[in-house]
Amino acid sequence: MWTSSGVARVADRAAAQPLQTLYAAPGELAVRDLQDLMAYPFFSLGKSRRLEPIEYRSTGLSIRVEGAHEYGLATIWDADVLIWATSQLVHARDTGLPTSQRLAATPHAILTFLGRGRSLRDYVRLKAALDRLQATSVATSLRQHASRRLHRFSWLSEWTEHADGCGRPLGLELILPEWLYAGALESSLVLTLDRAYFALTGGIERWLYRLVRKHGGRQQSGWQFELSHLYRKSGSTSRYSDFAGDLRRLVVAQRFPGYRLALTHTRSRAEALVFFPCSSSDSWCRNGTVHNPVDH
Repeated sequence: MWTSSGVARVADRAAAQPLQTLYAAPGELAVRDLQDLMAYPFFSLGKSRRLEPIEYRSTGLSIRVEGAHEYGLATIWDADVLIWATSQLVHARDTGLPTSQRLAATPHAILTFLGRGRSLRDYVRLKAALDRLQATSVATSLRQHASRRLHRFSWLSEWTEHADGCGRPLGLELILPEWLYAGALESSLVLTLDRAYFALTGGIERWLYRLVRKHGGRQQSGWQFELSHLYRKSGSTSRYSDFAGDLRRLVVAQRFPGYRLALTHTRSRAEALVFFPCSSSDSWCRNGTVHNPVDH
Protein backbone atom coordinates (compact mmCIF):
# COMPACT_ATOMS: atom_id res chain seq x y z
CA MET A 1 0.00 0.00 0.00
CA TRP A 2 1.34 3.43 -0.91
CA THR A 3 1.77 5.99 1.86
CA SER A 4 2.30 9.70 1.42
CA SER A 5 5.94 9.31 2.47
CA GLY A 6 6.38 6.48 -0.05
CA VAL A 7 4.99 8.60 -2.86
CA ALA A 8 7.26 11.45 -1.79
CA ARG A 9 10.33 9.19 -1.94
CA VAL A 10 9.42 8.07 -5.46
CA ALA A 11 8.92 11.69 -6.49
CA ASP A 12 12.28 12.62 -4.96
CA ARG A 13 14.06 9.86 -6.89
CA ALA A 14 12.35 10.94 -10.13
CA ALA A 15 13.42 14.55 -9.52
CA ALA A 16 16.97 13.46 -8.75
CA GLN A 17 17.17 11.25 -11.85
CA PRO A 18 15.26 13.00 -14.63
CA LEU A 19 14.80 11.19 -17.90
CA GLN A 20 17.57 11.67 -20.40
CA THR A 21 16.54 12.60 -23.92
CA LEU A 22 17.19 10.41 -26.94
CA TYR A 23 17.53 12.67 -29.96
CA ALA A 24 16.23 11.07 -33.15
CA ALA A 25 18.88 9.69 -35.46
CA PRO A 26 18.84 11.16 -38.98
CA GLY A 27 18.62 9.11 -42.14
CA GLU A 28 16.50 6.17 -43.21
CA LEU A 29 16.51 3.62 -40.41
CA ALA A 30 15.16 0.08 -40.58
CA VAL A 31 11.43 -0.02 -39.77
CA ARG A 32 10.83 -1.92 -36.51
CA ASP A 33 7.59 -2.93 -34.86
CA LEU A 34 6.68 -4.60 -31.59
CA GLN A 35 5.33 -8.12 -32.06
CA ASP A 36 2.76 -7.60 -29.31
CA LEU A 37 1.21 -4.74 -31.27
CA MET A 38 1.23 -6.81 -34.46
CA ALA A 39 -0.51 -9.85 -32.95
CA TYR A 40 -3.36 -8.34 -30.94
CA PRO A 41 -6.12 -5.72 -31.41
CA PHE A 42 -4.78 -2.53 -29.87
CA PHE A 43 -5.92 0.06 -32.44
CA SER A 44 -9.02 1.22 -34.27
CA LEU A 45 -8.98 0.16 -37.93
CA GLY A 46 -11.16 3.03 -39.15
CA LYS A 47 -10.38 6.70 -39.70
CA SER A 48 -13.61 7.94 -38.14
CA ARG A 49 -13.68 8.50 -34.39
CA ARG A 50 -14.28 5.28 -32.51
CA LEU A 51 -15.66 5.49 -28.97
CA GLU A 52 -16.48 1.80 -28.49
CA PRO A 53 -13.71 0.13 -26.46
CA ILE A 54 -11.72 -2.81 -27.83
CA GLU A 55 -12.15 -5.90 -25.67
CA TYR A 56 -10.14 -9.03 -26.39
CA ARG A 57 -9.82 -12.16 -24.27
CA SER A 58 -8.03 -15.40 -24.88
CA THR A 59 -6.59 -18.09 -22.65
CA GLY A 60 -4.59 -16.30 -19.98
CA LEU A 61 -4.74 -12.98 -21.84
CA SER A 62 -6.93 -9.91 -21.60
CA ILE A 63 -6.79 -6.59 -23.44
CA ARG A 64 -9.04 -3.59 -23.04
CA VAL A 65 -8.45 -0.35 -24.95
CA GLU A 66 -10.46 2.80 -24.25
CA GLY A 67 -10.35 6.27 -25.75
CA ALA A 68 -11.33 9.68 -24.43
CA HIS A 69 -14.66 10.95 -25.79
CA GLU A 70 -12.99 14.02 -27.32
CA TYR A 71 -10.48 12.02 -29.36
CA GLY A 72 -11.65 8.42 -29.66
CA LEU A 73 -9.31 5.44 -29.83
CA ALA A 74 -5.85 5.68 -31.39
CA THR A 75 -5.94 4.34 -34.94
CA ILE A 76 -3.62 2.00 -36.79
CA TRP A 77 -2.28 5.07 -38.65
CA ASP A 78 -1.51 6.73 -35.31
CA ALA A 79 0.48 3.59 -34.43
CA ASP A 80 3.01 4.64 -37.09
CA VAL A 81 4.42 7.06 -34.50
CA LEU A 82 5.07 4.11 -32.18
CA ILE A 83 6.78 2.26 -35.04
CA TRP A 84 9.00 5.30 -35.53
CA ALA A 85 9.80 5.39 -31.80
CA THR A 86 10.56 1.65 -31.70
CA SER A 87 12.84 2.03 -34.73
CA GLN A 88 14.75 4.83 -33.00
CA LEU A 89 15.17 2.83 -29.79
CA VAL A 90 16.40 -0.29 -31.58
CA HIS A 91 18.85 1.81 -33.61
CA ALA A 92 20.19 3.49 -30.47
CA ARG A 93 20.56 0.16 -28.67
CA ASP A 94 22.33 -1.49 -31.61
CA THR A 95 24.76 1.41 -32.04
CA GLY A 96 25.62 1.59 -28.35
CA LEU A 97 23.86 4.87 -27.62
CA PRO A 98 22.04 5.47 -24.32
CA THR A 99 18.31 4.83 -24.72
CA SER A 100 15.50 6.70 -23.02
CA GLN A 101 11.73 6.80 -22.76
CA ARG A 102 11.97 10.46 -23.77
CA LEU A 103 12.47 10.98 -27.52
CA ALA A 104 13.02 14.30 -29.28
CA ALA A 105 12.66 14.97 -33.00
CA THR A 106 11.36 17.48 -35.49
CA PRO A 107 7.92 16.85 -37.01
CA HIS A 108 9.67 16.90 -40.39
CA ALA A 109 11.88 13.95 -39.37
CA ILE A 110 8.95 11.87 -38.13
CA LEU A 111 6.79 12.58 -41.19
CA THR A 112 9.70 11.82 -43.52
CA PHE A 113 10.31 8.45 -41.82
CA LEU A 114 6.62 7.60 -42.19
CA GLY A 115 6.61 8.49 -45.89
CA ARG A 116 4.07 11.27 -45.42
CA GLY A 117 3.92 14.81 -46.72
CA ARG A 118 5.39 17.73 -44.81
CA SER A 119 2.67 20.32 -45.31
CA LEU A 120 0.86 22.19 -42.55
CA ARG A 121 -2.04 19.76 -42.95
CA ASP A 122 0.27 16.78 -42.38
CA TYR A 123 1.70 18.43 -39.29
CA VAL A 124 -1.80 19.08 -37.89
CA ARG A 125 -2.67 15.42 -38.49
CA LEU A 126 0.50 14.36 -36.68
CA LYS A 127 -0.47 16.42 -33.64
CA ALA A 128 -3.97 14.91 -33.71
CA ALA A 129 -2.37 11.44 -33.75
CA LEU A 130 -0.24 12.34 -30.71
CA ASP A 131 -3.36 13.52 -28.88
CA ARG A 132 -5.18 10.24 -29.58
CA LEU A 133 -2.17 8.18 -28.53
CA GLN A 134 -1.96 10.00 -25.22
CA ALA A 135 -5.72 9.90 -24.64
CA THR A 136 -6.01 6.16 -25.33
CA SER A 137 -5.69 3.96 -22.25
CA VAL A 138 -4.71 0.29 -22.34
CA ALA A 139 -5.14 -2.39 -19.67
CA THR A 140 -3.54 -5.72 -20.53
CA SER A 141 -2.18 -8.84 -18.87
CA LEU A 142 0.24 -9.29 -21.78
CA ARG A 143 3.82 -9.74 -20.53
CA GLN A 144 2.64 -9.83 -16.92
CA HIS A 145 3.81 -12.65 -14.66
CA ALA A 146 0.29 -13.44 -13.51
CA SER A 147 -2.63 -13.56 -15.95
CA ARG A 148 -4.86 -11.62 -13.54
CA ARG A 149 -2.37 -8.81 -13.18
CA LEU A 150 -3.02 -5.85 -15.49
CA HIS A 151 -0.59 -3.23 -16.70
CA ARG A 152 -2.34 0.09 -17.37
CA PHE A 153 -0.82 2.83 -19.50
CA SER A 154 -1.40 5.25 -22.36
CA TRP A 155 0.49 4.95 -25.64
CA LEU A 156 2.19 8.26 -24.84
CA SER A 157 2.74 9.31 -21.24
CA GLU A 158 3.39 12.90 -22.36
CA TRP A 159 4.16 14.89 -25.46
CA THR A 160 5.43 18.44 -25.77
CA GLU A 161 5.52 20.80 -28.73
CA HIS A 162 8.22 23.45 -29.05
CA ALA A 163 7.67 26.48 -31.29
CA ASP A 164 9.38 29.76 -32.07
CA GLY A 165 7.96 33.22 -31.35
CA CYS A 166 5.88 33.10 -34.51
CA GLY A 167 4.35 29.75 -33.65
CA ARG A 168 6.40 27.79 -36.17
CA PRO A 169 7.11 24.25 -34.89
CA LEU A 170 10.68 23.62 -33.77
CA GLY A 171 10.45 20.13 -32.36
CA LEU A 172 8.54 17.52 -30.39
CA GLU A 173 9.31 15.55 -27.26
CA LEU A 174 7.51 12.28 -26.56
CA ILE A 175 7.64 10.19 -23.40
CA LEU A 176 6.87 6.51 -23.95
CA PRO A 177 5.24 4.26 -21.34
CA GLU A 178 7.48 1.73 -19.61
CA TRP A 179 5.55 -1.21 -21.16
CA LEU A 180 6.31 -0.06 -24.70
CA TYR A 181 9.87 1.03 -23.91
CA ALA A 182 10.81 -2.30 -22.31
CA GLY A 183 9.33 -4.25 -25.23
CA ALA A 184 11.23 -2.20 -27.81
CA LEU A 185 14.55 -2.99 -26.13
CA GLU A 186 13.86 -6.73 -26.01
CA SER A 187 15.21 -8.04 -29.32
CA SER A 188 12.98 -11.14 -29.27
CA LEU A 189 9.88 -8.92 -29.23
CA VAL A 190 10.77 -6.78 -32.27
CA LEU A 191 10.42 -7.51 -36.00
CA THR A 192 11.47 -5.57 -39.09
CA LEU A 193 8.73 -4.36 -41.43
CA ASP A 194 8.99 -3.69 -45.14
CA ARG A 195 9.01 0.08 -45.64
CA ALA A 196 6.23 -0.45 -48.20
CA TYR A 197 3.93 -0.97 -45.20
CA PHE A 198 3.51 2.79 -44.91
CA ALA A 199 2.03 2.87 -48.44
CA LEU A 200 -0.83 0.52 -47.46
CA THR A 201 -3.95 2.67 -47.24
CA GLY A 202 -6.69 0.52 -45.70
CA GLY A 203 -7.04 -0.10 -41.98
CA ILE A 204 -7.76 -3.83 -42.35
CA GLU A 205 -5.00 -4.05 -44.96
CA ARG A 206 -2.45 -2.55 -42.56
CA TRP A 207 -3.62 -4.68 -39.64
CA LEU A 208 -3.50 -7.87 -41.71
CA TYR A 209 0.00 -7.18 -43.05
CA ARG A 210 1.33 -6.79 -39.51
CA LEU A 211 -0.41 -10.00 -38.44
CA VAL A 212 0.93 -11.86 -41.46
CA ARG A 213 4.45 -10.52 -40.83
CA LYS A 214 4.22 -11.59 -37.18
CA HIS A 215 2.97 -15.14 -37.79
CA GLY A 216 4.17 -15.84 -41.32
CA GLY A 217 7.76 -14.84 -40.75
CA ARG A 218 9.98 -16.79 -43.12
CA GLN A 219 8.20 -20.14 -42.78
CA GLN A 220 8.08 -21.61 -46.26
CA SER A 221 5.26 -23.93 -45.22
CA GLY A 222 3.11 -20.88 -44.59
CA TRP A 223 0.49 -20.19 -41.97
CA GLN A 224 -3.28 -20.01 -41.91
CA PHE A 225 -6.13 -18.61 -39.84
CA GLU A 226 -9.86 -19.18 -40.13
CA LEU A 227 -11.60 -15.97 -41.15
CA SER A 228 -13.80 -16.09 -38.05
CA HIS A 229 -10.66 -16.18 -35.87
CA LEU A 230 -9.15 -13.25 -37.75
CA TYR A 231 -12.36 -11.31 -37.21
CA ARG A 232 -12.07 -11.76 -33.43
CA LYS A 233 -8.38 -10.82 -33.43
CA SER A 234 -8.96 -7.66 -35.46
CA GLY A 235 -11.22 -5.84 -33.02
CA SER A 236 -13.14 -4.59 -36.06
CA THR A 237 -16.55 -2.99 -35.57
CA SER A 238 -17.75 -3.93 -39.07
CA ARG A 239 -20.09 -6.86 -39.71
CA TYR A 240 -18.40 -10.22 -40.19
CA SER A 241 -19.69 -10.44 -43.77
CA ASP A 242 -18.12 -7.06 -44.62
CA PHE A 243 -14.88 -8.01 -42.90
CA ALA A 244 -14.68 -11.30 -44.82
CA GLY A 245 -15.40 -9.44 -48.05
CA ASP A 246 -12.50 -7.06 -47.35
CA LEU A 247 -10.15 -10.02 -46.83
CA ARG A 248 -11.25 -11.63 -50.09
CA ARG A 249 -10.51 -8.41 -51.96
CA LEU A 250 -7.04 -8.29 -50.39
CA VAL A 251 -6.40 -11.81 -51.64
CA VAL A 252 -7.34 -10.74 -55.16
CA ALA A 253 -5.22 -7.57 -54.96
CA GLN A 254 -2.06 -9.36 -53.66
CA ARG A 255 -0.48 -6.09 -52.50
CA PHE A 256 1.36 -7.35 -49.42
CA PRO A 257 5.13 -6.81 -49.67
CA GLY A 258 6.94 -10.11 -49.22
CA TYR A 259 3.89 -12.37 -48.89
CA ARG A 260 1.28 -14.04 -51.02
CA LEU A 261 -2.24 -14.73 -49.82
CA ALA A 262 -4.85 -17.30 -50.73
CA LEU A 263 -8.16 -18.65 -49.45
CA THR A 264 -8.90 -22.24 -48.60
CA HIS A 265 -11.31 -24.31 -46.52
CA THR A 266 -10.42 -26.37 -43.49
CA ARG A 267 -11.59 -29.95 -43.01
CA SER A 268 -14.52 -28.56 -41.06
CA ARG A 269 -15.45 -26.47 -44.15
CA ALA A 270 -14.54 -23.19 -42.46
CA GLU A 271 -13.10 -20.53 -44.77
CA ALA A 272 -9.47 -19.72 -43.98
CA LEU A 273 -6.75 -17.34 -45.11
CA VAL A 274 -3.37 -18.84 -46.02
CA PHE A 275 -0.20 -16.78 -46.39
CA PHE A 276 3.34 -17.61 -47.51
CA PRO A 277 6.58 -15.61 -47.66
CA CYS A 278 7.93 -14.99 -51.13
CA SER A 279 10.87 -13.23 -52.73
CA SER A 280 11.04 -10.58 -55.42
CA SER A 281 11.90 -13.34 -57.91
CA ASP A 282 8.69 -15.23 -57.13
CA SER A 283 6.41 -14.84 -60.15
CA TRP A 284 3.33 -15.26 -57.97
CA CYS A 285 4.30 -12.22 -55.93
CA ARG A 286 5.71 -10.35 -58.89
CA ASN A 287 2.61 -10.41 -61.07
CA GLY A 288 0.24 -9.98 -58.12
CA THR A 289 -2.17 -12.74 -59.15
CA VAL A 290 -3.16 -15.92 -57.35
CA HIS A 291 -3.55 -18.59 -60.03
CA ASN A 292 -4.63 -21.49 -57.82
CA PRO A 293 -6.10 -21.69 -54.35
CA VAL A 294 -3.87 -23.22 -51.72
CA ASP A 295 -5.14 -26.63 -50.68
CA HIS A 296 -5.38 -27.30 -46.93
